[in-house]
Amino acid sequence: VQLQASGGGLVQAGGSLRLSCAVSRRIFSSDALGWFRQAPGKEREFVGGISGSGSRTYYADSVKGRFTISRDSAKNLVYLQMNSLKPEDTALYYCARRYGSASDHASDYNYWGQGTLVTVSS
Repeated sequence: VQLQASGGGLVQAGGSLRLSCAVSRRIFSSDALGWFRQAPGKEREFVGGISGSGSRTYYADSVKGRFTISRDSAKNLVYLQMNSLKPEDTALYYCARRYGSASDHASDYNYWGQGTLVTVSS
């Protein structure tokens, strides 16, 4: 399976962006999709995830209440809606896939898309 993230860009603090993750095949109920980010000089961190069924979502405390993950099964897309963006949200954002339930550990994911850069100016 191949993943491709897109939608990054430059936005002012307080603004919004929506990232998309295109999956190369139908999203099965066994596919958990996760969003991660990596800022310069920092480790990759979990942002949020969604179960294959789409019924469960998970978020890091740092983005809870500001970011929302959803999916469009018909289009094989997973979205990351980011609102109230802060300069500390600046990072390269990645989508990833693993078999089974969502996880907040990057090492649990075996398929990764290329990153899309989000820059939030103050």
